[in-house]
Amino acid sequence: MEAGICDVTIPKMAARLLLQSDWPEVLRKNEREAWVLCKIPGKPTLYGTLKCHGISDEGVPDLVASEEFRILEVSKKSLHISCPELNTSAKFLAPHTSFGQIHDKSVTCIDVSCGGGLGVSTSTDGTLKVWNCTNGEKRRDLSGHIYDVNCCRFFPSGVVILSGGMDAQVKVWSAEDGSCPVTFKGHKGGILDTAIVDRGRNVLSCSRDGTARLWDCGKSTCLAVVADCGSPINGCSVGVADNTINLGSPEEMTSEREVGTEDKLLLLAREDKKLEGRGLQSRQCVFLFEGSDAFNCCTFLSSVYIVAGTQNGNIYKLDTRNPRAPVTTIHRSGAPVLSLMPYQEGFFVSQGDGSCYLIQQDFDHVVELTGPDIDPVYKVATWEKCVFTCCRDGYIRKYQLSDL
Repeated sequence: MEAGICDVTIPKMAARLLLQSDWPEVLRKNEREAWVLCKIPGKPTLYGTLKCHGISDEGVPDLVASEEFRILEVSKKSLHISCPELNTSAKFLAPHTSFGQIHDKSVTCIDVSCGGGLGVSTSTDGTLKVWNCTNGEKRRDLSGHIYDVNCCRFFPSGVVILSGGMDAQVKVWSAEDGSCPVTFKGHKGGILDTAIVDRGRNVLSCSRDGTARLWDCGKSTCLAVVADCGSPINGCSVGVADNTINLGSPEEMTSEREVGTEDKLLLLAREDKKLEGRGLQSRQCVFLFEGSDAFNCCTFLSSVYIVAGTQNGNIYKLDTRNPRAPVTTIHRSGAPVLSLMPYQEGFFVSQGDGSCYLIQQDFDHVVELTGPDIDPVYKVATWEKCVFTCCRDGYIRKYQLSDL
């Protein structure tokens, strides 16, 4: 087993541009202003404004920035701003549309089907709902969990949904008729995250009870307790491991019902400040990396690289072949990192201060998704060039990256 230590290098991307959250509405009116600022640790914050001096025939505002900032590009839905003094820039993207009628309270988890037509989401109003991604029209109310539903995701087919709730149950649903043919019971605490192995004959769940379990959907049974950490597991992710990584060998014969686990690495984001990599079939710990605070989420960027986020705002990028120290550490704010989602050559991050952004592979280019003010953005889901976010303010926001 590889043991990890905390990174002590200076985090990348310390400089950060912030823009007034309702800028699309404010800057569509002549002579109106929106604030902009640039923060960097250890230096005075630079404050400035953007002012509208009219709207073109195409509906694009004519903007002028105060002297500390430069407007590099502007369209109806996006702004590209730089701060030359602190050598940083960012693109800001406004929502293409927002759905506020799907749930009555905070929306805590979201996913989108493989075809991009359907969305599924959970809320603190206790509901789990399926809806149309184009107009937000509600299609199904999936009723069966007791108390809140914490997490949801589509199977690769796009017509089946996996959910986990505070009732310690994991359920499989039909998105077509709303039926629930499978319920998994065995956890002793609320379900915090799930993962799907390959096409979905087997699925995984992690819980407040400190365990991760592997389930057989066809037989509705638990195949194994893959991990028992003694600490809540806040997030999990499964991916194909690089063939140079020793995943270990099973101590007992694997059930014939266990499918597609042999080359998989399971990541566990633990409350006790540890990120664990575990051989899914072997059930053996491959590495244990200690971070700066509780880990909330983790995901694969490739068979080699992974990222994980902590409660105090650190994002660690690790090489699974050598996980003793991070490849890099990113810290943009002290707000909890709530979700991470791979996208093309980079990944989306959402945090507890309302920020949600795309980091490109070189870590130097950032696209900020605007709309929420200071309400946490709990989850990000993507389909082609569409990005969906869910927020404490009860809104599901849809962004078009083509608007950039």
